[in-house]
Formats: sequence, structure tokens, C-alpha cells
Amino acid sequence: MGIFRFENKYAAPTREQRERYMKGETEEHLFGPDDRIMLIVYDEAAYLKDDIDGVRILFTGPQDKQKVYDEVRRLLDYHEQPDLNKDAFKSANEE
Repeated sequence: MGIFRFENKYAAPTREQRERYMKGETEEHLFGPDDRIMLIVYDEAAYLKDDIDGVRILFTGPQDKQKVYDEVRRLLDYHEQPDLNKDAFKSANEE
């Protein structure tokens, strides 16, 4: 179905996305430093909230929903080593 990424904590899934995918029983899990990464698993979707960076990701459909666990592992690794990730990307003007 799809993966929808929201780049700041004030962005959120649309009303249509919430009504279509984010319904039914939920299962919540907390991860990371101070439990600031939250995973909410729905029947047809998974919603990942990273309050450290303010990123939200909605995974919809059975195949994409399974990718959320890889993303959780990636985020945990990323936040465990903040010094290595600090200057990971530089523009050509910065060099």
C-alpha cells in the first residue's frame, strides 16, 4: 500500500489515512532513550513516532507494515551513536 513520512512532529496522517488505516485494536511499544520512540501497531497499519527527531512514519498494508521493525532497529542504532551521525551529510558548499 505505502509508506508515508512526516518530517516534523506537527505533521500527521490525513483524516482519510486515519479513518482508513489507523483503526481497530492497537498495540503500543516504546523504545530508545527515555522511551521517546513509539510504535503503534494497528490491524492494517503501523505508526512510528520518533520524538527525538520529530519524525512520524505511517506504514500501510501487510507488506509495508512489516518494514516498520527494520525502521525501529535503524532508528535505535542511529540514536545510540549520535556523534557518528552528526555530520553524516554535508552539502558541496560545506566542504
